[in-house]
Amino acid sequence: MEQQLDRREFITKAGKFGLGLGLISALPVYLGAQELSKELFFDISLAQYSYHRALQDREMTNLEFPSKAKELGINAVEYVSFFFKDNKVNKTEIAELKLRTDDIGVQNVLIMCARSGNLASSDEKERKAAVANHYQWVETSSELRGHAIRVDLRGKGSKEQMAGASVKSLAELCDYAKGSGVNILVENHGGASSDGKWLSQVMTDVGLENCGTLPDFGNFTIDRKKNIVYDKYKGIKELMPFAKAVSAKSYDFDEFGEETVIDYHKMLKMVKHAGYKGYVGIEYEGKRLEETEGILATKQLLEIVGRKLS
Repeated sequence: MEQQLDRREFITKAGKFGLGLGLISALPVYLGAQELSKELFFDISLAQYSYHRALQDREMTNLEFPSKAKELGINAVEYVSFFFKDNKVNKTEIAELKLRTDDIGVQNVLIMCARSGNLASSDEKERKAAVANHYQWVETSSELRGHAIRVDLRGKGSKEQMAGASVKSLAELCDYAKGSGVNILVENHGGASSDGKWLSQVMTDVGLENCGTLPDFGNFTIDRKKNIVYDKYKGIKELMPFAKAVSAKSYDFDEFGEETVIDYHKMLKMVKHAGYKGYVGIEYEGKRLEETEGILATKQLLEIVGRKLS
């Protein structure tokens, strides 16, 4: 197609057909031949939480997840620790997972650690126990040839107290992971960690090469009860200089295929401006679209915007 049509114009003329699987086939129409030939400046991975309903309802298992990603044209995956039984490592399962991903050519990118203790606790005993709880995931990520684990910084106390505890915990985890090829990444994931200025200062204070951030496009609620929300665009800009992974959160899409609450054009411009060239993980959390449709809608939006920026 010689003349590139505007995405909105095209969808309007096409009768505003449905999102998800039907919309994916229209990708070539949104982009000119030159843009279609461009390589994305980032790689796309799939966060396991995108299938949290299927996994929780036992319609999918950890071992089946990589194959499902491959079916969707995604060759890299990110796991969540609590989808493993009892939030613990089963060496037999990990060995099988490694075999399966090797067989189908899927890269294991990282493990998102959750419910593994309070790394930002001012209680030294509690903090130390939380650090130790993460060792198994460092080892597992290394075994799966992943490049990182993602950790949460949770705890009680003032922001200053939490920052001090966080710096100690991250330094200890980075020391444990040293030589394994595994990075320790912090996501803006509620509480103090969703304050971009606070988290970027923690990163500066840690100052270690194998410590970084995993900026998430959508997790900037500091206090849900008080409705305190940090500006997501300001937060992404502050966290990108330390980024070693990025999470493309999505909730829903309008009739033009745009995310309804996150400006992907603005977000990906900041990602590119930071010089980032790693994985951008799809993390669909919407309810209106079925999980696979939401994932594919996110993938399409990433590809369209990414190619325009490449």
